[in-house]
Amino acid sequence: MRAATPAHGVEMHRVIISGIGVEIPEPSITNEELVDSFNAWVDIENVRREASGETLLQKSDSAFIVHASGVQTRHVIEREGILDPTRMAPRIPARPDDALSLEAEFGIASARKALDHAGLEPGDIDLVICSASHHQRPYPAIAIEMQQAMGTKGAGFDMGLGCSSAAAALHIAVNLVRAGAHRRVLVTTPEIITGHLNFRDRQTHFIFGDASVSMIVEGLAQGDKRPGRFEVLDTRTWTQMSNNIRTNLGYYTRTAQDDPYMINLEGNLIKQVGNKVFKEVTVAGHKFIVEFLAEHGLTPQAIRRFWLHQANARMNAMILKLSFGHEVGHDRAPMVLERLGNTAGAGAIVALSENHADMKAGDYGLLCAFGAGYSIGGALLRML
Repeated sequence: MRAATPAHGVEMHRVIISGIGVEIPEPSITNEELVDSFNAWVDIENVRREASGETLLQKSDSAFIVHASGVQTRHVIEREGILDPTRMAPRIPARPDDALSLEAEFGIASARKALDHAGLEPGDIDLVICSASHHQRPYPAIAIEMQQAMGTKGAGFDMGLGCSSAAAALHIAVNLVRAGAHRRVLVTTPEIITGHLNFRDRQTHFIFGDASVSMIVEGLAQGDKRPGRFEVLDTRTWTQMSNNIRTNLGYYTRTAQDDPYMINLEGNLIKQVGNKVFKEVTVAGHKFIVEFLAEHGLTPQAIRRFWLHQANARMNAMILKLSFGHEVGHDRAPMVLERLGNTAGAGAIVALSENHADMKAGDYGLLCAFGAGYSIGGALLRML
């Protein structure tokens, strides 16, 4: 495949992912621990509900969680606050303004690993994109904070596209490098999604875990072989408005409250209509994959490995079955969901990082993430 040429006639650069870094927090929570905490809270809450004549809450159980998601355990930034039935949220102490923020710290942890993998120093980077489903604050941008702390050059900005955040940032980074606007871009996706999760919602309390991933995107110099790295042949994004995965917590939330200085989080944290998401994203994901590959004269059978968004084991299995016409196993489409949970934008990159060393030069791979929006992001890769 030859390099594309833009309208002004200047040959565009070939682009590679030269480094990948993953940071998984050490604390973990099993399904059984999460269920014990949730059910303890339900017992307390149902006493109040029974006295007031409200509908009683249903308890959770591990078998339901595994059937609904495939998740067995998840890693989190902080576990004790989550498992405390009187709190059910991580305890993350506030830091002074002159201290490094938690999200920047988490992003830097995976970014340094990506730089080491690429054999680069922070000063070799001229753009940082921090793309995640939830950011700690609106400004200053987390990417700019990382730029200062690490000593990268140029600029930085934040962005997000739900669970497609890493794939969407890769789409932007690849095209900026391909066009010659930047030489080397650090894409980082620090997902601390447990900070926004409603652990009192039976439908979603078990889904997510925390993880940080980073990728180095740079041009491939003429004659540079870079064996063991992936060339990015093409990227694609797709969106379609849906309220089936939604959060309403934002900068106007307080203005709807009777007391704007006492925030009511009820109804403002992550919520989703699981059955609709499953059906609609399965259809959209299958269509996206088949059509994207067809644009390059490829079929799913030509792809050595798929690194899909790690949201739901049954959903991924169905998307691949529709694409291939038969069931596809772990070797073709590896999953990390069982032990990490849904780590939002980070999941597909974790799967990529852990499952590519056995690929041979010339093998194709497809990175594909999907989530709220609806949104889908994809990247067609080829091993050098």
